Amino acid sequence: MSTEARVERLRARMAEDGLGGVFVTAPAEDIHKTVGANRRYLSGFSGSMGHLLVTEDKAFIAVDFRYYEQAERESPNFTLFHASTAMSTWLPELIGQAGLAGQKLGFEANGLTFATYRNLKSAVDSLPESDRPQLVPTDNLVESLRVIKEPDEIAAVAAAVALGDAAFEHLAGLVQPGWTEKQVAWEIEKYAREHGAEGLSFPTIVAAGPWGAMPHAQPRDHVIQEGDGVVIDMGVNLDGYMSDLTRTIVAGKPEAKFKEIYDIVLAAQLTAEEMAREGMTGSEVHMIAHKVIEEAGYGDNFGHGLGHGVGLQVHESPRVSRTSEDVLREGMIFTIEPGIYLQGWGGIRIEDMGYLKDGKYVNFTKAPKLQFVH
Repeated sequence: MSTEARVERLRARMAEDGLGGVFVTAPAEDIHKTVGANRRYLSGFSGSMGHLLVTEDKAFIAVDFRYYEQAERESPNFTLFHASTAMSTWLPELIGQAGLAGQKLGFEANGLTFATYRNLKSAVDSLPESDRPQLVPTDNLVESLRVIKEPDEIAAVAAAVALGDAAFEHLAGLVQPGWTEKQVAWEIEKYAREHGAEGLSFPTIVAAGPWGAMPHAQPRDHVIQEGDGVVIDMGVNLDGYMSDLTRTIVAGKPEAKFKEIYDIVLAAQLTAEEMAREGMTGSEVHMIAHKVIEEAGYGDNFGHGLGHGVGLQVHESPRVSRTSEDVLREGMIFTIEPGIYLQGWGGIRIEDMGYLKDGKYVNFTKAPKLQFVH
């Protein structure tokens, strides 16, 4: 779908909500430093700073000198507005050009810092009262358009997943006792960038031995030992779309406890992937996997959500967790990533990415998993 079509979808939502315009700004960075996903979705602009203003018949992209040429190239369907760094010096003029006097101007409440809101309100209040729009907070307005992926987006995510799979398979053939966790993380990033990635979806997690009991552990200079389980959570950014993959490998010969817990986690994952259906809530899918782990005696050791949406951001809707009321629909992309974590021993997590097609979960991920003969 073209950016023009996406803007028209936004305009339809604006009309439903009685909005004369929507101001799209880069939200506060999430923990993985992904910014401007809504802006990129609507305009194609991939720069790190800039704002969009969309009305019923106009679309502006406001950037400073550093991004003039980039915005013209990437966002040809938007009118370029030369902005300075201080919002108060340019936003009143932009609002005037947009013809928003007396209308409702929506802004993104989620992720907007207080400082940015204060600057936005100050800019509006500086206008004569008759020229001011009414600021109205919106909740996931653009995100609600992004949650159902278009065919070209599904293809883009599939390509990112394939690159992530290739990076993991490259790595799995190299890692052995004596490597450090940081070496593993660097090898992943190097391979991804050498094969076309813009970068990583997030800083790679590599956690060997007892360190693996922390789901979001950071890689250390720790040397991987013979028999260590190693949790590797990684993803690549390919043309703006993200992948997310977790595999737990073993350096050398696995102990019996590793095999036991790995098989439980794998069974939970495969069961959830097999049973996930369109129309279920995220909570219902989460509980499918949780039940498998709980019945094996490790329910208290699986404390995070089963999955999350992935697209222009590595963490987006839908949420697949114990409390999620998100209803899963055709075209939604999300992860399934159960885990068991034992303090003092380590952890095992296995993560795939897939999407709902014809009512069922179709797995993108091809990276190999361990198989044990019992």
